[in-house]
Amino acid sequence: MKNVLLISLVLYGLAATLGAEDLTSDQKAKVDAKLAQYAAWGTDPAVVKLVKAAEATPPAWAADMTQDKWTALSVLSPEIKDMTKNDLAVWLRAKKEDLVTEIFVSSNTGIKIAFLAKTTSWNHKGKPKHDVPMTGKTWVGAIEADASTGLKQVQVSFPVLDGGKVIGSIVVGLSLTKL
Repeated sequence: MKNVLLISLVLYGLAATLGAEDLTSDQKAKVDAKLAQYAAWGTDPAVVKLVKAAEATPPAWAADMTQDKWTALSVLSPEIKDMTKNDLAVWLRAKKEDLVTEIFVSSNTGIKIAFLAKTTSWNHKGKPKHDVPMTGKTWVGAIEADASTGLKQVQVSFPVLDGGKVIGSIVVGLSLTKL
Protein backbone atom coordinates (compact mmCIF):
# COMPACT_ATOMS: atom_id res chain seq x y z
CA MET A 1 0.00 0.00 0.00
CA LYS A 2 2.85 2.36 0.88
CA ASN A 3 4.46 1.78 -2.55
CA VAL A 4 1.16 2.37 -4.34
CA LEU A 5 0.76 5.70 -2.53
CA LEU A 6 4.33 6.71 -3.35
CA ILE A 7 3.94 5.77 -7.03
CA SER A 8 0.62 7.67 -7.17
CA LEU A 9 2.22 10.78 -5.70
CA VAL A 10 5.14 10.60 -8.15
CA LEU A 11 2.80 10.16 -11.13
CA TYR A 12 0.55 13.00 -9.92
CA GLY A 13 3.58 15.29 -9.58
CA LEU A 14 4.85 14.30 -13.02
CA ALA A 15 1.45 14.91 -14.61
CA ALA A 16 1.20 18.32 -12.94
CA THR A 17 4.68 19.23 -14.13
CA LEU A 18 4.06 18.08 -17.69
CA GLY A 19 0.75 19.96 -17.80
CA ALA A 20 2.24 23.15 -16.39
CA GLU A 21 2.69 25.94 -18.86
CA ASP A 22 5.73 28.21 -18.61
CA LEU A 23 5.85 31.89 -19.42
CA THR A 24 7.54 32.74 -22.70
CA SER A 25 10.60 34.99 -22.39
CA ASP A 26 8.52 37.92 -23.69
CA GLN A 27 5.74 37.22 -21.16
CA LYS A 28 8.30 36.85 -18.36
CA ALA A 29 9.86 40.23 -19.20
CA LYS A 30 6.43 41.89 -19.17
CA VAL A 31 5.44 40.16 -15.91
CA ASP A 32 8.72 41.19 -14.27
CA ALA A 33 8.18 44.81 -15.36
CA LYS A 34 4.65 44.84 -13.92
CA LEU A 35 5.85 43.19 -10.71
CA ALA A 36 8.49 45.90 -10.27
CA GLN A 37 5.80 48.56 -10.85
CA TYR A 38 3.29 47.02 -8.45
CA ALA A 39 5.82 46.16 -5.73
CA ALA A 40 6.02 49.89 -4.98
CA TRP A 41 2.46 49.60 -3.64
CA GLY A 42 3.87 47.59 -0.74
CA THR A 43 5.71 50.62 0.61
CA ASP A 44 3.11 53.25 -0.22
CA PRO A 45 2.35 55.09 3.06
CA ALA A 46 -1.42 54.83 2.44
CA VAL A 47 -1.23 51.05 1.99
CA VAL A 48 1.01 50.58 5.03
CA LYS A 49 -1.33 52.70 7.17
CA LEU A 50 -4.43 50.80 5.99
CA VAL A 51 -2.84 47.36 6.50
CA LYS A 52 -1.72 48.31 10.00
CA ALA A 53 -5.20 49.63 10.82
CA ALA A 54 -6.87 46.46 9.49
CA GLU A 55 -4.57 44.27 11.57
CA ALA A 56 -5.12 46.39 14.69
CA THR A 57 -8.93 46.22 14.43
CA PRO A 58 -10.10 43.32 12.26
CA PRO A 59 -13.84 43.01 11.66
CA ALA A 60 -15.66 41.11 14.43
CA TRP A 61 -16.88 38.45 11.98
CA ALA A 62 -13.28 37.53 11.05
CA ALA A 63 -12.55 35.96 14.44
CA ASP A 64 -14.47 32.76 13.69
CA MET A 65 -14.10 32.67 9.90
CA THR A 66 -13.09 29.32 8.41
CA GLN A 67 -12.51 28.21 4.83
CA ASP A 68 -15.84 26.36 4.83
CA LYS A 69 -17.71 29.45 6.03
CA TRP A 70 -15.82 31.57 3.49
CA THR A 71 -16.73 29.25 0.62
CA ALA A 72 -20.39 29.40 1.60
CA LEU A 73 -20.49 33.22 1.59
CA SER A 74 -22.30 34.94 -1.27
CA VAL A 75 -20.53 37.73 -3.13
CA LEU A 76 -23.33 39.93 -1.76
CA SER A 77 -22.76 38.98 1.88
CA PRO A 78 -21.89 41.78 4.33
CA GLU A 79 -18.48 40.18 4.96
CA ILE A 80 -17.54 40.26 1.29
CA LYS A 81 -18.92 43.77 0.86
CA ASP A 82 -16.72 44.80 3.83
CA MET A 83 -13.63 43.65 1.98
CA THR A 84 -14.54 45.13 -1.41
CA LYS A 85 -15.62 48.54 -0.14
CA ASN A 86 -13.13 49.32 2.63
CA ASP A 87 -10.56 52.11 2.17
CA LEU A 88 -7.83 49.73 1.05
CA ALA A 89 -10.09 48.14 -1.59
CA VAL A 90 -10.96 51.63 -2.86
CA TRP A 91 -7.21 52.41 -3.09
CA LEU A 92 -6.57 49.15 -4.98
CA ARG A 93 -9.46 49.78 -7.37
CA ALA A 94 -7.99 53.19 -8.25
CA LYS A 95 -4.67 51.50 -9.16
CA LYS A 96 -6.18 48.63 -11.18
CA GLU A 97 -5.20 48.45 -14.83
CA ASP A 98 -7.11 46.62 -17.57
CA LEU A 99 -4.73 43.64 -17.52
CA VAL A 100 -5.27 43.02 -13.80
CA THR A 101 -7.65 40.13 -13.14
CA GLU A 102 -7.56 40.30 -9.35
CA ILE A 103 -5.87 42.01 -6.43
CA PHE A 104 -6.01 41.01 -2.80
CA VAL A 105 -4.17 42.01 0.33
CA SER A 106 -3.52 39.65 3.22
CA SER A 107 -2.45 40.38 6.77
CA ASN A 108 0.73 38.93 8.22
CA THR A 109 -1.33 35.88 9.27
CA GLY A 110 -2.58 35.30 5.72
CA ILE A 111 -6.20 36.37 6.17
CA LYS A 112 -7.76 38.76 3.69
CA ILE A 113 -7.85 42.48 4.44
CA ALA A 114 -9.12 43.81 1.10
CA PHE A 115 -9.79 42.67 -2.45
CA LEU A 116 -11.57 43.68 -5.62
CA ALA A 117 -13.71 40.53 -5.75
CA LYS A 118 -14.23 37.53 -3.47
CA THR A 119 -11.22 35.24 -3.43
CA THR A 120 -11.32 31.46 -3.49
CA SER A 121 -9.47 31.17 -0.18
CA TRP A 122 -9.95 33.02 3.08
CA ASN A 123 -6.37 32.48 4.18
CA HIS A 124 -3.25 31.99 2.07
CA LYS A 125 -0.83 31.25 4.91
CA GLY A 126 1.15 28.15 3.95
CA LYS A 127 1.03 29.01 0.24
CA PRO A 128 3.99 30.53 -1.64
CA LYS A 129 1.92 33.50 -2.84
CA HIS A 130 1.78 34.67 0.81
CA ASP A 131 4.73 32.95 2.47
CA VAL A 132 7.41 34.15 0.00
CA PRO A 133 6.46 37.85 0.34
CA MET A 134 6.44 37.39 4.11
CA THR A 135 10.20 36.75 3.80
CA GLY A 136 10.56 40.12 2.06
CA LYS A 137 10.80 38.70 -1.47
CA THR A 138 8.61 38.83 -4.55
CA TRP A 139 6.95 35.75 -6.05
CA VAL A 140 5.74 34.80 -9.55
CA GLY A 141 3.35 31.87 -9.90
CA ALA A 142 2.72 29.49 -12.76
CA ILE A 143 0.26 30.14 -15.55
CA GLU A 144 -3.20 29.12 -14.33
CA ALA A 145 -6.88 29.35 -15.01
CA ASP A 146 -7.91 31.31 -11.93
CA ALA A 147 -10.56 29.54 -9.86
CA SER A 148 -12.18 32.86 -8.90
CA THR A 149 -12.33 34.47 -12.34
CA GLY A 150 -11.85 31.60 -14.83
CA LEU A 151 -9.28 33.68 -16.73
CA LYS A 152 -5.85 32.45 -17.82
CA GLN A 153 -3.45 34.42 -15.70
CA VAL A 154 -0.25 34.51 -13.73
CA GLN A 155 -0.19 35.76 -10.15
CA VAL A 156 2.60 37.88 -8.71
CA SER A 157 2.98 38.85 -5.09
CA PHE A 158 5.11 41.11 -2.97
CA PRO A 159 5.43 42.22 0.65
CA VAL A 160 3.81 45.14 2.40
CA LEU A 161 6.68 46.79 4.27
CA ASP A 162 6.47 49.10 7.26
CA GLY A 163 9.95 50.58 7.58
CA GLY A 164 11.51 47.35 6.36
CA LYS A 165 9.30 45.09 8.52
CA VAL A 166 6.99 42.79 6.55
CA ILE A 167 3.38 43.26 7.70
CA GLY A 168 1.42 41.62 4.89
CA SER A 169 1.31 40.54 1.26
CA ILE A 170 -0.32 41.73 -1.93
CA VAL A 171 -1.23 39.37 -4.78
CA VAL A 172 -2.00 40.67 -8.27
CA GLY A 173 -3.35 38.47 -11.06
CA LEU A 174 -2.25 39.44 -14.58
CA SER A 175 -4.25 38.45 -17.66
CA LEU A 176 -1.99 36.72 -20.16
CA THR A 177 -4.19 37.79 -23.08
CA LYS A 178 -3.86 41.46 -22.09
CA LEU A 179 -0.21 41.41 -21.02
